[in-house]
Amino acid sequence: MKRISILFVVATALLAGQGAQAQYLLPGASRYNLPPSSPPPPPKIEVPKVPQFDAPPNYNYRPLPRNSFSDRVTRCLDDAAAAGLGPADRATYARSCAN
Repeated sequence: MKRISILFVVATALLAGQGAQAQYLLPGASRYNLPPSSPPPPPKIEVPKVPQFDAPPNYNYRPLPRNSFSDRVTRCLDDAAAAGLGPADRATYARSCAN
């Protein structure tokens, strides 16, 4: 009876230990290392746009946007103050500059 129980314990230990034996580590490896991340996707390759010799040039004829009058007056007053003009000269300069 004692031999049967010992064989039963040994057989159970061997069968239970089978799952752990499949999880082996390489020499020098740590079990706490994470698996490497996946590589980034390859870059998208696009064909550059080649200018055509017979195509007419595309010009933009719209005028540039202009600042408001108060923005121009403020900028002109700042420029006059930076130039060292007095208060009367600043007003004269700002009137001529903003228009």
